[in-house]
Amino acid sequence: MTGFVEPAYGTASLADVVPGVAAALGRPLAGLTEGPTEGLLLPSADSYVVLLVDGLGARLLERYRHVAPFLASMRSVAPSATAGVPSTTATSLTSFGTGLVPGHHGVVGFTSRLPGTDRLLVALTWDKSVDPEEWQPHPTALARLAAQGVEVSVVNKREFRDSGLTRAAARGADYVGADRVGERIAAAVTGAGRTPSLTYLYDPDLDWTGHQHGVASPQWLQQLAMIDHEAEQLRDALPASTRLLIVADHGMVDVPPTARVDVDQVDELRDGVSLLGGEARFRHLYCSRGAVDDVVATWRSVLGERADVLTRDEAVARGWFGPVESRVVPRLGDVMVACRDETAVLSTRSWAYEATLIGMHGSLTAEEMLIPLLVG
Repeated sequence: MTGFVEPAYGTASLADVVPGVAAALGRPLAGLTEGPTEGLLLPSADSYVVLLVDGLGARLLERYRHVAPFLASMRSVAPSATAGVPSTTATSLTSFGTGLVPGHHGVVGFTSRLPGTDRLLVALTWDKSVDPEEWQPHPTALARLAAQGVEVSVVNKREFRDSGLTRAAARGADYVGADRVGERIAAAVTGAGRTPSLTYLYDPDLDWTGHQHGVASPQWLQQLAMIDHEAEQLRDALPASTRLLIVADHGMVDVPPTARVDVDQVDELRDGVSLLGGEARFRHLYCSRGAVDDVVATWRSVLGERADVLTRDEAVARGWFGPVESRVVPRLGDVMVACRDETAVLSTRSWAYEATLIGMHGSLTAEEMLIPLLVG
């Protein structure tokens, strides 16, 4: 049975990247979070460009290094770097932009309960009734760095400029809309020309390809080769004095049909569960009053060694989310289900789209949690 990788908060997690860059620029950020404070040690420079490749897990890059020779040639500054929990884009991008663990910034999954309601916040699309600056009230690390005189810019698709997730995770930075690779590289060169500076680029295409075709597919390998070429082009276009840092928000595993558990086909899995949140690899179960113990017992019985089924208190005690603020507690499931190996827990009734995906992520396996931190 595959073991879990615990998040490396305070040393080499996504929440430590921007503080690490800040220190490397000579503008350290203090007091961002509780817990270990060793921090991420990066080489000094006057400007940094960070390319975050969605879905590029460290294990995947190691497995397919022959497809990405440029990335494989870059120096790893933290071989055991991790995403946070859950290992999913919305949580990870918020950890990156804020420099905070999930228990502080409060974006605790692809979906999570709106406290006091029977509704879920879908973090990638947001909900117009939810103010992102109330949901995530802390100043972002990007904003704090900009306040210290660093030129900070986010380069991402135009459609995401005013999204709820952008406002929660990256407010306070200049936003540059760029839908194509050439636009991203040109924006990075412009940003790097200002010192001190941090320019953050986001590439979503590898993740999309993995979800649709799987990480063992020819389509995914071709997309990885394109990412490798983009990174090499970016390095060649940047000034020699600028550091390029390659990171990812999570890895991915392919989930075969035989490893899928549909809660709508196993009646007892719905008993006592008033709302099913999270995502297929990491479920938040919101329970009816007094039903937590029964839900835990039932889910452990059905899933056995295919998943860890924990109460909220047990998951928090393991440090999965880092220190958890009181306002964040009710967003977490009363019960959480972290899948092992290739298992996924689906609801074809509530989340039909998930059932169409091949590649998935969210749990704590090494394939999902370990991320590259490459510098060049």
